[in-house]
Amino acid sequence: MAVMDVHNVELTISAVAPKQYPSGNLPEIALVGRSNVGKSSLTNTLINRRSFARTSSQPGKTQTLNFYQIEQQLYFVDVPGYGYAKVSKVEREKWGQMIETYLTSRDQLKGVITLVDGRHAPTEDDIAMHEWLNYYNIDTLVVATKMDKIAKSKWNKQEKIIRQSLEMSGTEPLVLFSAVSKTGKDAVWDWIEERTK
Repeated sequence: MAVMDVHNVELTISAVAPKQYPSGNLPEIALVGRSNVGKSSLTNTLINRRSFARTSSQPGKTQTLNFYQIEQQLYFVDVPGYGYAKVSKVEREKWGQMIETYLTSRDQLKGVITLVDGRHAPTEDDIAMHEWLNYYNIDTLVVATKMDKIAKSKWNKQEKIIRQSLEMSGTEPLVLFSAVSKTGKDAVWDWIEERTK
């Protein structure tokens, strides 16, 4: 399948509550992951932009659900990064509720891309998020980011570590991704298109 050629992207809304979500029935794909795991880099690679989604060296920057409309056909929803210590417990709980409300009650949500740092074993937060998505039967694609930072000869080993840590079944999809070489971009798009056509 040809990968979507993206020309038109707009940030439609930054929402904190359901009443602010976009109306209409366009399918949505949410991106979740720890702060600084590379969500913005993945988004920018998928939509062929350098810096449309703001990448930040300051973790915990995204504090709203950002809805990006792609080619008037679907939305990418950038979800606040989790596991960032400098945010107060109250803030974290508020985010948690906002994210949970969105992920469990949004009919337009067709799948979640969950990002883990490919250089390391998944963290406790990553594992908890993966278990939570499984619990709610949410269609999930795990994407291991920053793969250009490790030798290609170690990729299989890393994939094994990630699969074991997240207790993934053999059929659960995992894409090894690099924003630098664009490795994995087509595989991610294939997964998205399967769910949003």
